[in-house]
Amino acid sequence: MDLDRIAQGVRMILEGIGEDPEREGLRDTPCRVAKAYAELCRGVDQEQPVSIRTFCAAGQNELIIVKDISFSSLCEHHLLPYVGRCDVVYLPANDRIAGLSAIVETVELMAARPTIQERLTTEIADRLMSEIQAKGVMVVMEAEHMCLAIRGVKKRDSRIVTSAMRGYLRKLETRTEALALIGRSISGK
Repeated sequence: MDLDRIAQGVRMILEGIGEDPEREGLRDTPCRVAKAYAELCRGVDQEQPVSIRTFCAAGQNELIIVKDISFSSLCEHHLLPYVGRCDVVYLPANDRIAGLSAIVETVELMAARPTIQERLTTEIADRLMSEIQAKGVMVVMEAEHMCLAIRGVKKRDSRIVTSAMRGYLRKLETRTEALALIGRSISGK
């Protein structure tokens, strides 16, 4: 990450809106914002998140849920944050289960970059399906987007919900069970 270049950009924004970047309250703002963006976008530097290890768990063939994984990301259209929670459900295969902290870290790191929630949801599902070789994966993300809450239509407390289902979790009965376990329902079914 080029923190100096980010700070220069922030300085230009401050000047562009008519502020004096040298006034006392703003003097260190470009550096602070640069550090904040480096943290918010730490996933950009990661070509591939750390591999998700699996472990032997003989006879394990039931749904496993990692619920309420908090995440934050940046809307790639406005560079404003969106924050929320992610639920991951998977059906193990071949007596192999995934390390739970690795699932959490995967969600957090993949979210830490400019993206849209719809793409992020499907990318997480695809990555988990490929890494843990599960029979099925479901990812449900719910987030509040600042680009929706504080600009444009200004709809505070609106939430965007996205989901991606792979493998056995595309089957209605399995999907219904998984959604019930994470506290959601599907309408019209």
